[in-house]
Amino acid sequence: MPRRHDPERRQRIIDAAIRVVGAKGIAGLSHRSAAAEADVPLGSTTYHFKTLDELLVAALRQANEGFAKVIASRGGLEDPRADLAAELAGWMGEWLAGDRTGVELEYELYLAALRRPALRPVAGEWAEQLADLLSRRTDPLTARALVAVVDGICLQVLLTGVPYDESYAREVLGRVVAGARE
Repeated sequence: MPRRHDPERRQRIIDAAIRVVGAKGIAGLSHRSAAAEADVPLGSTTYHFKTLDELLVAALRQANEGFAKVIASRGGLEDPRADLAAELAGWMGEWLAGDRTGVELEYELYLAALRRPALRPVAGEWAEQLADLLSRRTDPLTARALVAVVDGICLQVLLTGVPYDESYAREVLGRVVAGARE
């Protein structure tokens, strides 16, 4: 039987891995479960991703891209006249109000880097990209502090089930920004 050319197969495997992790957690992901979800032969997953860590890196990278799209769609973070704390609080609200499973998945992949060293560089890319973006509006130390606050607030919302409070986020982020001016 001739081999069928399928240029979208790699992407379908990544998308399937994201769905598996979203439904069953990282522990539920295997080459076999990704292949079944993507409706591809098992050999396709191991062809494109030699290890599960390689597949998780691709999934995390794709999740990071989704987060970057939320930031880019708002555009206000780059406007020097915009209230930085309000912009950050606004996009956090947009991100958390979107596909909750997607946000949870992004953090699950992000936190998986604690136990899977291969994921650490990609997990770090998210924080670096956001800090670089924020450094255009503030100093690098404050930018990193803002990233830490964003992470903390998002994790609290995800872990406690308490609804996102945009005014609280704006106030806390505003205090970090104001502290940088002093």
